[in-house]
Amino acid sequence: MIENKAIKFATKSAVLDEAHIGDIKGALGTIKHGDIAKRDGWRAKLVTFLAILGPGLIVMVGDNDAGAFGTYTQAAQNYGTTLLWTLMLLIPVLYVNQEMVLRLGSVTGVGHARLILERFGKFWGAFSVIDLFLLNALTIVTEFIGISLALDYLGLPKTLGVVISAILIMAAASTGNFRKFERFSLILVFGSLLLVPVVIMVHSPVGQIAHDFIVPQLPKDSKLSEVMLLIIAIVGTTVAPWQLFFQQSYVIDKRIPARFISYERIDLWLGIVLVMIGAVAMMAFTAATFAGHPEFGQFTDAGGVSVGLEKYVGKLPAVLFAIALIDASIIGASAVSLSTAYAIGDVFSLHHSLHRKPKDAKAFYFVYCGLIAIAAALVLTPGTPLGLLTNAVQTLAGVLLPSATVFLLLLCNDKAVLGPWVNSQKLNLFTGAIVAVLVILSIILTASVLWPDIGETTIISILAGGCLLAASIAVVGWLLRRHQSEQAKPLDKSLRDSWRMPPLNELPPGRFTTSSRIWMIVLRLYLIVAGGLVMLRIVQLATGTQG
Repeated sequence: MIENKAIKFATKSAVLDEAHIGDIKGALGTIKHGDIAKRDGWRAKLVTFLAILGPGLIVMVGDNDAGAFGTYTQAAQNYGTTLLWTLMLLIPVLYVNQEMVLRLGSVTGVGHARLILERFGKFWGAFSVIDLFLLNALTIVTEFIGISLALDYLGLPKTLGVVISAILIMAAASTGNFRKFERFSLILVFGSLLLVPVVIMVHSPVGQIAHDFIVPQLPKDSKLSEVMLLIIAIVGTTVAPWQLFFQQSYVIDKRIPARFISYERIDLWLGIVLVMIGAVAMMAFTAATFAGHPEFGQFTDAGGVSVGLEKYVGKLPAVLFAIALIDASIIGASAVSLSTAYAIGDVFSLHHSLHRKPKDAKAFYFVYCGLIAIAAALVLTPGTPLGLLTNAVQTLAGVLLPSATVFLLLLCNDKAVLGPWVNSQKLNLFTGAIVAVLVILSIILTASVLWPDIGETTIISILAGGCLLAASIAVVGWLLRRHQSEQAKPLDKSLRDSWRMPPLNELPPGRFTTSSRIWMIVLRLYLIVAGGLVMLRIVQLATGTQG
């Protein structure tokens, strides 16, 4: 009976790889395919949750990677804990963005890149894969930079350590056993908690941390342009495009259907709690370590933080920090590489599943392992501009993030794709506000890269003008949506648990409102101009020519 249901499901599903259909085989439990039994009692719910647990934890903790270590500790060493409040504001942004992609993954069974290709055309489909590939490749390089910095501090041979790390990352995903990979990843997830004892050893002031986490403020006697760039870097490292692609595809590969979305949301919240614990811990103990010492305001890199911890606190917290950096870099490199391999497999309808062995999904594993190998080789190559690559990642992520969020918002309002799972009006308004803020920050970031001496007056003008324009657009959008919703046929939400997106070839053509078309044109122009100028500036810096 179950086999017949599986066959019927496979023939009517939009799933592109049949390996994505079957039992949920999580790190901590199994749920049989076709299991629609009601979960009564806390024990049944706990067993189900443990089987689902994973995607949210991995994507969130993977976000506290080498780039995050550098950004958070820089903010703390230069400005203390005054920018902690930025993390608090990012909590709802993280949840809303990632909740939308886990919903897309469970309901559609198709990855983010392929949905963009099908609903918005070849240009945007190709663009989403190409920009993801380039940005992720650079991001993976920063992960190995983090590993090399930690190895240098620990006094271990860098070449051997980087090679072993690369082999470990490739081997963990190449077993053809999804459960083994997830168990490996969850070990790394809980390894991130090594940062907690460092906070305790440093004796960070709890009252000050709580105050600065809740109360927005700017560092006194600081240059606004530099502070804004650091705030943008915190946003860019906390909310990254690869997260959207990774979690949607990972949910699909884990075979989680829509009826378990409530469990996925709890998993996501746990991940957000862990990522916030790690981020707050780094800013707290770094600020406390360097406060009142000559190194305060003189950040170099994450390796310098280890040196400072040993100098002012002790050897043990410094070693724990270095090990946590290696742990974070490994999980970050693994997740970012997977997001790229998943996207390429989706777009080209190739086998792309961790349930498959390398011989059954050659292209998928070639992309995954190839990115890891190239990144490791670049870090070990003398003369590679590692600092420039790190800056390029932050800059390009800031430019590309708004477009990723726009597509996410449009997909989550596409009734042919999500049916009764489409966004509510309140969620649309909130996400629209997020997009507006990201665009404004992206413009400031682009301007600051092109004109490093940008003044405070210009930054304030961009902020004020952007907020005014965003508010005007929000009012017009709300009126249009209200009119459309009054005319639209209400959706039957009781069908949610059983509703799945039909096969891609059965979907009606994507229909866009006038406002959506205008936004797509504006977005395309912005990406061409901003992305092009930023890449030009990066090339100029690399070649030593003047812009």
